Amino acid sequence: MLEALWESLLVMLGGAVGSLSRFWVNNFAVYLFGIAFPIGTLGINILGSFILGFLVAWGQPIGIDPKLRLLLGTGFCGGFTTFSTFSIESLVMLEKGDFGLGLLYIFGNVLGGIVAAFGGVILARSL
Repeated sequence: MLEALWESLLVMLGGAVGSLSRFWVNNFAVYLFGIAFPIGTLGINILGSFILGFLVAWGQPIGIDPKLRLLLGTGFCGGFTTFSTFSIESLVMLEKGDFGLGLLYIFGNVLGGIVAAFGGVILARSL
């Protein structure tokens, strides 16, 4: 019981830091680029995919502590990445008739995330 509470606390702490990081990064992106295109969400999803890819690939060979995986993977990356936001932003663009921009955004997130996760794996395996 105490172990489950400790694990829950790690996920909560990582999620809080991840969510706050998402808030700061997104606000900074809006400040720099405006709101015409949700570049903050795109960048967050790609960066989060890279971090998670790195964590998984780096952690497997060295036997990363499962608690660290909970803190950083489930907690931080879960709080940092914004797939639900990505989904609604995509839907809004498509409903407004911005099909080109919407499809660019969808493919940018999906393909960018996969490429970034692969980049994280490559970096981790090269260490």
